[in-house]
Amino acid sequence: MHEKDKSRNMPKISNQPIQKIKIETKISPPQTKNLIKILEKRFEKNSNRHKGIKWEKIKNILESERKKIISLYAMETTGGEPDVISFDGKTEEYFFCDCSEQSPKGRRNVCYDQDAQNEREEKGVFPAGNAVSLAKDMGIELLTKDQYQMLQQVVKFDTTTSSWLKTPEEIRKFGGAIFADRRYNHVFIYHNSAPTFYSSRGFRGVLRV
Repeated sequence: MHEKDKSRNMPKISNQPIQKIKIETKISPPQTKNLIKILEKRFEKNSNRHKGIKWEKIKNILESERKKIISLYAMETTGGEPDVISFDGKTEEYFFCDCSEQSPKGRRNVCYDQDAQNEREEKGVFPAGNAVSLAKDMGIELLTKDQYQMLQQVVKFDTTTSSWLKTPEEIRKFGGAIFADRRYNHVFIYHNSAPTFYSSRGFRGVLRV
């Protein structure tokens, strides 16, 4: 094949910069009403995730907790599909987690934290953001390794993607961070350089209500 013809068959590499992720922190009354309907419908459809938990109690809390609604709105609009997965009887808190089948589409191409993002940008590489800062902006917490494994017992997800997890300081101080996925019907916990980012890796969070 002629060299000129070969070049035609080569995949084109996009030079377009990755768009920065922006978290929506405002929600109108109609949007609030619609969000609660979406959450209720998902709650009822997936009763296996929260056996013994009643929606009315959760709804009453959400209608009086605007900050929680804003966090859930951010989870929903970035593709997390949040749902209730447990209740803590000691603190009387319900736990909403991102239950999307794959890592939330609106939170991918992110480094682990701000230091990692800064390191990449100093080299002229620009990710969409970083998991730790975005989770803070959303008012949620990154899932820990134990929470991720527990959630995987209720919902099978990340079969083609992966998600950053809250990383212990003893790992992060050496430049690393942990992430996880589900392959071959098993949950795997891995490590990576914190500044790395991929189109198939986002992060999942938990919100206490």
